[in-house]
Amino acid sequence: MHRKKIAAALVAVTATSLLIAPQAQAKTPFANQQIQWQRCFDPVPPGFPPGAERLECGTFTAPMDWNNPNNGKTITIAVSRTRPKSGTAKTTVFTNPGGPGGEGRIMPLIFLERPKLSENAEIIGIDVRGTGASDNLTCGMFDTLGSTDPRDRSKANLDLLYGGMELQAKFCQTKSGELGKHVTTEQTVRDLDLLRQVLGRKKVDWLGYSGGSWMGAYYATYFPKTLDKIVLDSNTEFTAPWQTVFGDFGLGFERRFRVDFAPWVAKYDHLYHLGKTGEEVRQTYERTRAKLAQQPVTLPDGVYYPVTLDFLLFDGQYSKYSFEQTAQKFAEIAGAVPVQFGAQASYPDFVVGTRYAIVCNDTPFHGGRGYLERDAVRDGAKWPLLGYYQLMGPCAYWDRPKVNLKQPTGIGVSPTLMVQSVRDAPTPIEGARKAHARFAGSRMLTVQDEGDHGIYGFDNACVNDVVERYLVDRVTPAGDLSCPGVPLPEPGAGQASVLDQAKRLAVQLGW
Repeated sequence: MHRKKIAAALVAVTATSLLIAPQAQAKTPFANQQIQWQRCFDPVPPGFPPGAERLECGTFTAPMDWNNPNNGKTITIAVSRTRPKSGTAKTTVFTNPGGPGGEGRIMPLIFLERPKLSENAEIIGIDVRGTGASDNLTCGMFDTLGSTDPRDRSKANLDLLYGGMELQAKFCQTKSGELGKHVTTEQTVRDLDLLRQVLGRKKVDWLGYSGGSWMGAYYATYFPKTLDKIVLDSNTEFTAPWQTVFGDFGLGFERRFRVDFAPWVAKYDHLYHLGKTGEEVRQTYERTRAKLAQQPVTLPDGVYYPVTLDFLLFDGQYSKYSFEQTAQKFAEIAGAVPVQFGAQASYPDFVVGTRYAIVCNDTPFHGGRGYLERDAVRDGAKWPLLGYYQLMGPCAYWDRPKVNLKQPTGIGVSPTLMVQSVRDAPTPIEGARKAHARFAGSRMLTVQDEGDHGIYGFDNACVNDVVERYLVDRVTPAGDLSCPGVPLPEPGAGQASVLDQAKRLAVQLGW
């Protein structure tokens, strides 16, 4: 509470500074363009939600470098929208699925099932610079993550591990060329404010998940008077550098794995036969992982090594509705017999390229190979599921451009609603609480006894009501709030979270 009082006092003391705070970037010739909207697809693909025919797509042009906007170099940004059936929208909501680097044009479709929002707001989806149908970054399809087991701390393997990270940095920066230097949070939020101007809106709202909480906080920091209602769901510690944010991954996933997933699997031991207690399930993971290190297992969907088992469990911690299929595959691997090799799935390269550009360009990375080696051993001992993995490792070798982000403080920003589950794996609550304490005027809606990542727009009626009262009814909570979580499902009760739905629809479209 004392931090909140300090933040409030800081608002009063620095009130005069708001006179020089950025209101909106100066209108440029780029703001005079018009987006040529057209239906995104015709006919609507099977399995899409009712009303999907309302999704319209278009593009606009932005400077490649906002620090030198008149040099003639431009990029294309792809966007989408849905509008109320009546055609009259009370507000415009910009959305972002996180990543960083996630493509966002599919996002408006997800909210068609939230009619209170979709029938009152124009909802905008955005493929931010570097990703999706916008001008892309690439790492030349090179991705070293998972190529070798980070638990193996032999010198030979460490040379592979950190040599791979250095090569990752070279691939991403070389293959992405000049644009890669200009894919940063600062450049992106200027694209967003240009989009606001192109749409002719004086103010817009923001609804961002995960990495979209970082983007929303910075958008509000750079343009505090053009954002009205701001919802940040599943929050990064956006008041700290990216290195701090990614440093919490091991903590968050280990807690979710031990507190929610493993006990849930044990509860249904008659189905999965992986252990009768959470600790027994965890020990089964360790034994299975050790066996895979000696002899990989080939299944119809691919070859499973220790790292692919880790990634299976990693993906399974985001949503409680992923527990069943994750446990089934875990059980299959644990008791597998070799079968015919099948093709493995792959991730879109533009997501990898954009993610590395943003996290390595935005904020400095402190430490070299020696630091990385010590950090992996320390975190791996505490959080063995994912603590050895260092997603930001290539940033240690990155030729970082001169980027100086403003510090998000919340001063002069509209009261912001932060939605956060207590056992969120990729964006742990510890970081969200620190960001909340440092972001003046923010309100936190804490979802108790819950670990899902991406809460609003799904099956938590309490959260949906609070968010829609804020976004649609324009009622800002007087202070922090709490909602109960949704109990873990029984096997067979599979659903998909908001972010999972968006990913599935985008994959189906080939976006």
